[in-house]
Amino acid sequence: MTTETTAGAEAASAAGPATRADHCVIACAEAWRDNGEVLASPMGLIPAFGARLAKRTFAPDLLLTDGEALLVGLDGRPEGWLPYRRHLAMVTGGRRHVMMGASQIDRYGNQNISCIGDWERPTRQLLGVRGAPVNTLNNPVSYWIPKHSPRVFVERVDMISGVGYDHAVGPYHRLPRVVTDLAVLDFATPDHAMRLASVHPGVTVDEVRAATGFALVVDGEVPTTREPSAAELRLIREVIDPKGLRHREVAPR
Repeated sequence: MTTETTAGAEAASAAGPATRADHCVIACAEAWRDNGEVLASPMGLIPAFGARLAKRTFAPDLLLTDGEALLVGLDGRPEGWLPYRRHLAMVTGGRRHVMMGASQIDRYGNQNISCIGDWERPTRQLLGVRGAPVNTLNNPVSYWIPKHSPRVFVERVDMISGVGYDHAVGPYHRLPRVVTDLAVLDFATPDHAMRLASVHPGVTVDEVRAATGFALVVDGEVPTTREPSAAELRLIREVIDPKGLRHREVAPR
């Protein structure tokens, strides 16, 4: 039994088995591993919990923001001032790693949060492109998708908001990973087509394929998303999210 497996077993016995939401927090946290001193900009509850977990454990140099003008510490107290001009300097210089959502995403990582249907007569108006083009071209961007389905994972997005690998320009464009309620995906293929990197415990490769609207790259046997250690599980449950808000995004299974 490996150290990682042993730690996962200890966590299960100490506080009950890890839930699907716990695995999603871990998978999001891993997006910031080895990033160094960059600004973590998570959008959504589980990405935010993942960023806080990463800083408390294996990524202590991460910078966390209150979303406005302050850098905050692990307890939420201000540690520094981050005026908007400085924030933009970090954005355009690759010193920020965002985790955004997606209404649609395709095999090369093009993301849509603007509209569904034809641009001239859309069937649904969404947020608009917002900062997605600048984010994806100027700093690393990962994605969090709480409901993995063919409606989100599409052959071709209706409008490109966040830029994928087949349209990318610029030295800082990078899409490290996509985390969903079923799996972790990345673009570690020769042509940067989306690859199934791991499935969460209890999920099969066939389930992920059925929930994806295009053919995923599958390299041999797909590993399982790692279990949280006993210490990580305690942090998630007792410190980072004691109210269990993560289960509102991903229900226990």
